[in-house]
Amino acid sequence: MGDRPQIIAGLLVFVGLFTFPFWHARASKTASAPPPIKLPVNEKQCVAPTSYMLTSHMELLGNWRNEVVRQDQRQFRALDGKVYEKSLTRTCMLECHKDKTEFCNRCHTYSGVPSCYCCDCHVEPQLIARRTP
Repeated sequence: MGDRPQIIAGLLVFVGLFTFPFWHARASKTASAPPPIKLPVNEKQCVAPTSYMLTSHMELLGNWRNEVVRQDQRQFRALDGKVYEKSLTRTCMLECHKDKTEFCNRCHTYSGVPSCYCCDCHVEPQLIARRTP
């Protein structure tokens, strides 16, 4: 019974420290805004809606990989009926998102996601351009 004030005080300190980042950011209104997305100049839309691509692009790319490798399905039909090749390098990086540092890395850094492993196997478009005679 005599420990109740210390327990309550300890719980209040714990809750205060645990929630500090949330209420401090709200009180100081310093929550960082996400980096602006640099959309490709030559394309009007992506293979999927922007809201989906922001949250689920790795799921889409993973599905593409599995379908190409395991089922030899090499074409993707978008919601608008346009057909795309299921290729990270040729469809995404070569056609639209040519600069990995300006497109991929900015959002991954902001969200705290480790660098994606896509370019471990897929060649960046700058390197493709240098190899082409």
